[in-house]
Amino acid sequence: MRKSEVIAAESVACLNSALARLRDIWEEIGIPEDQRLQRTDAVKRHVNLLLTRMIEEEENLRQRLLKSIDVCRKELHTLCVELQLPPFEEEEEETTILQLEKDLRTRVEVMLKQKKERMHELKLLKERDQDLCDILCTSPYHIDSACVPSLQELDQFRRHLAGLSAEKERREAEFKSTKKQIILCMEELDRLPDTSFERDVVCEDDDAFCLSKENLDALQLLLIQLEEQKMKNQILCEELRSKITELWERLQIPEEERDSFAVHMTGSKGKTIKALQDELNRLQELKLQNIKRIIEAIRLELSSYWDKCFYSAAQRQVFVPFNSEDYNEDLLCHHDAEITRIKQYYELHKEMFEGVQKWEDNWRLFLEFDKKATDPNRFTNRGGNLLKEEKQRAKLQKMLPKLEEELKVRISAWEEEQEQEFFVNEKKFMDYVADQWETFHQDKEREKQERLMKKNRQLEEEMYYGSAPKTPNKRRVLGPSTPSKCRKLNGTSISSSSNSTLRSAFSGTMCHSPVSRPPLCGGKPGLPSRTPTRVFKTPQTKRLEKNKENMSQLNGTAMSEGLYKF
Repeated sequence: MRKSEVIAAESVACLNSALARLRDIWEEIGIPEDQRLQRTDAVKRHVNLLLTRMIEEEENLRQRLLKSIDVCRKELHTLCVELQLPPFEEEEEETTILQLEKDLRTRVEVMLKQKKERMHELKLLKERDQDLCDILCTSPYHIDSACVPSLQELDQFRRHLAGLSAEKERREAEFKSTKKQIILCMEELDRLPDTSFERDVVCEDDDAFCLSKENLDALQLLLIQLEEQKMKNQILCEELRSKITELWERLQIPEEERDSFAVHMTGSKGKTIKALQDELNRLQELKLQNIKRIIEAIRLELSSYWDKCFYSAAQRQVFVPFNSEDYNEDLLCHHDAEITRIKQYYELHKEMFEGVQKWEDNWRLFLEFDKKATDPNRFTNRGGNLLKEEKQRAKLQKMLPKLEEELKVRISAWEEEQEQEFFVNEKKFMDYVADQWETFHQDKEREKQERLMKKNRQLEEEMYYGSAPKTPNKRRVLGPSTPSKCRKLNGTSISSSSNSTLRSAFSGTMCHSPVSRPPLCGGKPGLPSRTPTRVFKTPQTKRLEKNKENMSQLNGTAMSEGLYKF
């Protein structure tokens, strides 16, 4: 039996028990039967009425619950659509109406809370978006405020705002940095803000400036214009300073006067430009008063640049005013134009000229070392200088061809780029190098031939006059050979030429008679005399040679007497 049936049976039993109790009471009171029946009917009518009311109320409750369930289901469906959630599915387990209504109502309350939270977050995000858009001057993020946003839409909105915040910080940093540079440029240029935009940038607070892309572009354009003007002023100041320094040197302005003007030799402000221009004008007037000295100074500078540019004599003679002595303003203008032209020409070809100059310096050093290599006195040096010079000479001999090849490649590339030829002393560089090497080899060959001719003449003279003693090239332990001066032994004059006769006597061969050959000191009339070579002796070698000379004199006297007797 179900629980409801038990409750109904208990209710009927309770009602019957109550009626039985009423009958007993009525019996004791003595109420007649007809009244009893009336009262019993009345009780039944009241009970039926009460039950009917109760049933109606409960039925109404059931209907309300069912209606609430329908409403909750509809709201759940609507909320799932608005919140973009999957449809709500009820539990399949059997449940009462009251529990079902409670579950559905609770679910509706949860989803309504989610909807309220999303709408509130959307409102806050839109307010933040509007603030950023006002600052950045951009369009607001497009999202329907009437609809409940999904979680994905809210997440996208948050990322969009994060991007806007980062962009705002970037633009603020760019604005502050650019503003700082603009203020510095204006201070450097001694300039005040002219336009309303410039005043907004420089004078107003940073928060009041609209960080739109257009404003930032205009800000960058303003900075570029100011920097260009600043650069122009710097270039102008450098030109003025260069001219002033050049005129100082030409006019030989005292250092004290230059130092007093040194405060204007840096910076590029308006007052600095004015001071430089005034100084230049003053120097220009002085220049006109000292034209001759200025022109001569320019000519010295021209000669220096001509040397740097390897100008030939013919190229230098093209500038005819260089030799003019009619010192006037026109002549000064010609010299100014020429020095400006040659400076520009040198700067245009500076890299090439420096490379050629490097080759020239190394070539000159190579020639010096080569000249030292042929000097016989180089063997008398001490301290290892000879070894160092030989190493440097060998290094230069290897480096010069490499440098020539490098210059050849660079000059070829330059000629292709400039579409013109590169000349050194009116010659192409490689032709100039080839001429230098050819001259070097010709000089070496000429020196070789001269040495051969000198040697041949010496051999001829020795064959004709006999050999003469020579100073050895290398140092020996003993002293040098027989001295070149004539000595007297026992009142007899003996010339140095007799030594060769004595050497022949010692070897056992009689080549010449000492009477028939003229001495080297005096010479024979009609023939050139031979000058003996001077020999430098140390004290030790002098003592050894003195002993040797004494022995030679004794032996020579004895042999001479023996020879004459023979």
